[in-house]
Amino acid sequence: MNLPRCLPAVLFALGATLAAQPLTLEQAVTQAWERYPAMRVSVEQVSAAVAGIDLARAAYLPRADFLAQLNRSTWNNVSGLLLPQSVIPSISGPVFGPSMSNVWGTATGLLFSWEPFDFGLRAATVEAARTARGRAEAQTAVTRLEVGAAAADAFLTTLAAGQVARAAQAGVERARVFEQSVAALVKAELRPGADASRAAAELAQARIQLIQSEKAVQVSWASLAQLAGTASGSLAAGPLLRPPAAAETAERPPAAHPRAAAQTAAIEAVKARQKILNTSYFPKFSLQAATFGRGTGAHPDGSTGGAASGLGPSVGNWAVGMTMTFPMLDLPSLRARRQIETFNERAEAARYDQMVRDLAAEQEKARASLDAARRVAQQTPVQLAAARALEKQATVRYQAGLATIVDVAEAQRLLTQAEIDDSLAGLNAWRALLALRAAEGDLTPYLQQTRP
Repeated sequence: MNLPRCLPAVLFALGATLAAQPLTLEQAVTQAWERYPAMRVSVEQVSAAVAGIDLARAAYLPRADFLAQLNRSTWNNVSGLLLPQSVIPSISGPVFGPSMSNVWGTATGLLFSWEPFDFGLRAATVEAARTARGRAEAQTAVTRLEVGAAAADAFLTTLAAGQVARAAQAGVERARVFEQSVAALVKAELRPGADASRAAAELAQARIQLIQSEKAVQVSWASLAQLAGTASGSLAAGPLLRPPAAAETAERPPAAHPRAAAQTAAIEAVKARQKILNTSYFPKFSLQAATFGRGTGAHPDGSTGGAASGLGPSVGNWAVGMTMTFPMLDLPSLRARRQIETFNERAEAARYDQMVRDLAAEQEKARASLDAARRVAQQTPVQLAAARALEKQATVRYQAGLATIVDVAEAQRLLTQAEIDDSLAGLNAWRALLALRAAEGDLTPYLQQTRP
């Protein structure tokens, strides 16, 4: 056999085999973590927060600005003061009589500026950026928990829909066999014709129930595919059809939940903003150095040069110094902003207390649901055995003329419902355990328990 030629076919067959393997709950959760867009959003938000730290650190670097300008303008000048503004261009030089002649003007310059100390403002800004990153990371953990829990719940829902469809299919088969038996008895004039109509109605009702269960399977598969990004196929039930064993895991306090951690990060973010405000009302010192050159076609004696005069800088200067600016009247606004952040911190702290209380309540509710689901799972086998015996007895009694068709129809419905309840009892216990692990904030023990 020529191995290179058959290798593509072997790889294709291997890929098809792997694709046909049943999907496990752990695989569904892992795929949701890898493929669901909300997870990518959280990851990119963390990356943006990391870049924000680099941006805040850039404030420690010096600043250098280069300028070059060429213009053609009039050169009238006037004595007097002009308040700082950004509309009227500035002009320099001696004052001459009115003139509308125009000349070339050029200017180039380089300004170097650096803030040697800032009384902790830049450090507070960097710390605020770090808290933003921590908050984004905490929110990513929350998203991961929510997506994982949603994928696991969708898996259980799909598996439950399949179990209901199987029970409905069995109910259709029983109704079909019974309808044929009744039709034979009616044909032999051993039963009235109304029994045949009732048996046909029961068969139609069973088929309607099957159609509805098949629809539920398709809808649940669509939900699972939305989260896990997988096509419909088969599911590996593993231990999920029987109640979970009691796992020896330490109870996690509500404060360890990712949602509580995210809320703690929100409080830290408010505190970081407060530090920025506390270091804002200080003078700003800037070490500056500048070199520049200017050229103009206008001469001090009032004359102008040739057509090209002023196209290049002809006068150079330089300067070195320290500039101090102080926002003297910013104190009232800063005080108001600090009060706002104080109230924001109290609000976030109250949300944290409420969240911890809600998480504790969710854990208690989930434990109660899990205990009830386990006890129900102990009773469904008894219910199923009794329903099977009742259905068998009712069928025999009907054939012997000792029972009515209503008794058989009711027994078959009870059996179908008992089969559904028994098949879902284990899944309901797993769903309650999932709610407990989600309320605790850690799905790892749950995924380990679901492994085949």
